[in-house]
Amino acid sequence: MLNGKTILLIVTGGIAAYKSLILVRRLREGGATVRTVLTAAGEKFVTPLSVSALSHEQVYTDMFSLTDEAEMGHLRLSQEADLIVVAPATADILAKMANGLADDLASTVLLAADAPVLVAPAMNHRMWRHPATVANMAALEARGVQRIGPNDGSLAEDESGPGRMAEPEEILAAVEAALGAAHRPLAGRRALVTSGPTYEAIDPVRFLGNRSSGKQGHAIAAALATLGAETVLVTGPVALADPVGVETVHVESAREMLAACEAALPADIAVCAAAVSDWRAGQVADRKMKKEDRGPPDLPLTENPDILATLGRSARRPDLVVGFAAETENVVANAQAKRARKGCDWIVANDVSPATGTFGGDANRVHLIRADGVEDWPRLAKEDVAHRLAGRIAEALENENRESLRAEAAE
Repeated sequence: MLNGKTILLIVTGGIAAYKSLILVRRLREGGATVRTVLTAAGEKFVTPLSVSALSHEQVYTDMFSLTDEAEMGHLRLSQEADLIVVAPATADILAKMANGLADDLASTVLLAADAPVLVAPAMNHRMWRHPATVANMAALEARGVQRIGPNDGSLAEDESGPGRMAEPEEILAAVEAALGAAHRPLAGRRALVTSGPTYEAIDPVRFLGNRSSGKQGHAIAAALATLGAETVLVTGPVALADPVGVETVHVESAREMLAACEAALPADIAVCAAAVSDWRAGQVADRKMKKEDRGPPDLPLTENPDILATLGRSARRPDLVVGFAAETENVVANAQAKRARKGCDWIVANDVSPATGTFGGDANRVHLIRADGVEDWPRLAKEDVAHRLAGRIAEALENENRESLRAEAAE
């Protein structure tokens, strides 16, 4: 997603500026060229030398430098960027952006920008909540400026609240999502995603189920659609709105989910994020079972169909099959065994122990397990996990297409 892209990073004055050094490293590791504008206040927290050492590029600080203007003027800085990232974005720079001020290099570049802009706000919680900042941020978002954070937590003044700059990994995921939305690398591809729990009837009012909210699966479907894929979402019972731009099929049981998945084939991509019940009642009562009728019911169970394994071994198998492994112990080892057992290409493993808050929560910490190794991702919002996974899928299919073209050319 980042390979060959040029990111213009604007670092303003805030204690969170140290995180921008980590962000520069992460962006370069992804293959991006990173050019940096450092404000006068930003130089109080990080130095041009440290930024340049990590970016391997000149750092720009002075709007009136004749050398800089001759070699790389402020208009070219913005025009040659695929994305502009402001991190940290202080209340001051947000106010300048919202009101069209241009009194230094950073604000001038932003006013002249045609490229999409992503801001990572960072400030005291009182400043973030001030009506002026709220109005400025609303105005910027109405103009299409994207935002990541701020997070809620400890602040520099021994206070707590919303105002912490998003972590570098969160910003990286947002950068990947913004770039993916711009070039839609999955256009022409068809994706199948499963989401949510399944409910297996015991009688007309009771069922076997689990605590899956469907938030992660729905976010993945939306992220794949954003990258241009024609996306079908097969979802169990959830309290979520259908993602925009996605064909959504509602089911209840595992057998219904499998039938809907098979009906959605052929597909290039399958992501099985649903928490499918492993078992169902061997016999469903035709009326509500009452306590006074008898004691605790004898409830023989029957194994449900394995949707992931079925898709992985199907004659119409998608090019890339991705499963999820919800584990409470030995997360990576269990998921690696599951990948081999199910016949899928990738497994996304996550810890769903009660203490993690993964089931039903808004964040997730996953491990992407492939044949060539394991990627350990930090704890991210589920939307950011989805965008990062969609980006990895796009990269894999693009690489596969390039290899196929090379093979055809060699013949």
